[in-house]
Order: sequence, then structure tokens, then C-alpha cells
Amino acid sequence: MAGRSRKKKEVVRVESAPEATTERTADEPTWTPTPEAKQQATKFRLIAGGLWLLAIAGEAFAIFWVLRQDPVNMVLLIAMIVVIGALAIGGSLLWKRANRLDPARKSEPTRFFIQNQLGAIITVIAFLPLIVLIFTNKDMDGRQKGIAGGIAVAVAAVAVFFGIDFDSPSVEQYSEETNIVEQLTGENLVYWTRSGSVFHVCEEVPDVNRESQDGRIYEGTVADAHAAGKSRLVSYWQREAVNYCGYTQEQVDAVEAGGSGDDATPPADDDATAPAEDAATP
Repeated sequence: MAGRSRKKKEVVRVESAPEATTERTADEPTWTPTPEAKQQATKFRLIAGGLWLLAIAGEAFAIFWVLRQDPVNMVLLIAMIVVIGALAIGGSLLWKRANRLDPARKSEPTRFFIQNQLGAIITVIAFLPLIVLIFTNKDMDGRQKGIAGGIAVAVAAVAVFFGIDFDSPSVEQYSEETNIVEQLTGENLVYWTRSGSVFHVCEEVPDVNRESQDGRIYEGTVADAHAAGKSRLVSYWQREAVNYCGYTQEQVDAVEAGGSGDDATPPADDDATAPAEDAATP
């Protein structure tokens, strides 16, 4: 609201992921994770794999023991369905965290798809045979099949949703974002809020200065932002850079053209605004 003073938010430096490096190629720098980031990603993947193995083991127990009882123990069957779903979701969440520390390359499409959607694939494997056998079980009546099958389908749908990565990270994306930020600002440093979904090139933009529950703006590298769950650099970073961050249109144009925008002198901020893309808490 105009005329109303607002307390400046605290800026907190985040070190959630070790700073990555860039390797120079003939075209442009390529982002690569540090050994520490790869080690952490490997740990998350091993734990995720363990949870998925337990989920599949639970499926086997439900298929080869629970469903072969006469009568079928409905309480145990439903409990196993819920446990399998929880294990699948836990594995998928850890796998996604690992992918944000050590993403795949879009230039390798098969690996890129499998690595980013493996949670959904494993979930289907952990549920589909069980669901089919529930609906075809001869020792269960129609009511039991409807209850157990309906719960299994619902839990599987939720688990598959958590297994799908709708914003699949890639080496190419991290490289492009890091290059943009470094060429524009001279360092790999971006800003975000806990509730937002994207990150920004400076701490002065309105999206990160909206009132929030923790009253903080987080700063860190592009890799830190992704590790914190932010999907990408805000799409209108060019307008934010000119309107709020003190950069000229010439500097922005130079970055978009692949050059460096360090030579121009930043002007004073103006009052132009951009539509809010960051889902910060108002």
C-alpha cells in the first residue's frame, strides 16, 4: 500500500549445496556439479533406491502371502497398500532432491526422461501388478475388491503424482541460468523466498520483498536455489534487472546476445513493475 512503511527483510546466505563449477567449451561454459554435490546426490539416490526396494518387497508380500489367504485379511492388505505408497513417495522425493544436485542432460533424451521420471516408473511397478491381482482375486467378494482396489488405485495415483517431475532439471538449464547471472552481475548469486517457486537476479525485486512468515530473503548460487526447490530463474528477469536491479537495457541485451554486461554503468531504479510470477506469501 502506498505510503505504508515496511520493514526490510533479512537477507540470509544459503549453503544448501556446494558451489558448482563451469567447464569452458567451444561454445559457452557448461555447469558441472562439485564432487561434494555428486556425493550427496549419490547418498540420496541410494536411500531412495532402498525405499523403492522395500516398496516392491511389500508388493511381493501382499501378492504372494496376503492375497493367498482365505479369507484375505483386509486390514493387513490395506495397511500394506498404504505402506507401499509411503515408501514409493519417500523414495521419489529423495530422488528429486538428488536430481537437483546432479541433473541429467537434455542432450541425452532417454537418460534424461528415465532419470527424472524414475519415481513414477517405480511406483507403477510397485502398484500395477497388485491392483490387477486384487480385482481378479477369487477369494474376495465384490465389496472387498471395490474397497481394497479403490484404495490401491487412489494411493497409487497420489504416489505417481509425487513421482512425476514436472520441472525436470537439466545441465543445460543450470548452465544457461548460471551464465546469465554471472554475465549480468559478475557473480553466481541469486535470490528467492521460502514460499516462492522461482529465483531472481537481485534482492530488490518486489516478488522477494513481499511480506512473508519468516521475513527472509535467501541468497545463494543457482545450484543452491535449485537445491532449495526453486524450479528456474524468473522468466522476466530482463525487466527486473532494468526496473529494480540497477542494470541498463544495453547490459541486458548484451547478456542475451551472449556477451558481458559489465561495461555499462547501472542507472537508478524506476517504478516500472512486472507481473508477479513468484508465488511468495503476501
